[in-house]
Amino acid sequence: RFYEVDAGQIRIDGVPITEMSRADVRSMFDMVLQDTWLFEGTLAENIALNTPGATRDRIEKACRDIGLDHYVNTLPEGLDTVLTDSTTLSAGQRQLLTIARSIVHNAPMLILDEATSSVDTRTEILVQQAMADLTEGRTAFVIAHRLSTIRDADRILVMDHGDIVESGSH
Repeated sequence: RFYEVDAGQIRIDGVPITEMSRADVRSMFDMVLQDTWLFEGTLAENIALNTPGATRDRIEKACRDIGLDHYVNTLPEGLDTVLTDSTTLSAGQRQLLTIARSIVHNAPMLILDEATSSVDTRTEILVQQAMADLTEGRTAFVIAHRLSTIRDADRILVMDHGDIVESGSH
């Protein structure tokens, strides 16, 4: 609910969000959070979440783009593997899956909240490459403690107890 207006206006492409439905505003954002969210269903269904009509080709391309295809190809059922409570996915694989979800959805704005905080160094490189591709040509809000995650940002805001204490680039 970061976009609730208390004073002034928040505009997206010149249109005040108070003139948009909540569903329309939310559809303009993709989120990759520190805590990933998956549901019981196939890997493909998890990646296509929020994108009705996502094609198999689009899902496969998203997996290739972020390097998740190697993992998918090791599964006996590939993208048709059903994720359950007993399915073992590393934190990095879970993050890559949620990034694939955002690639497939292709919203104009992104919120990346500590998307690399729970991954190992090797996976962090994959996640950062995927995030660089994902943020290209989009407005992205990246929340991170790791400098490596935000070093390429156009503008970095440093906050302390809710106040902006520094602003600039890396």
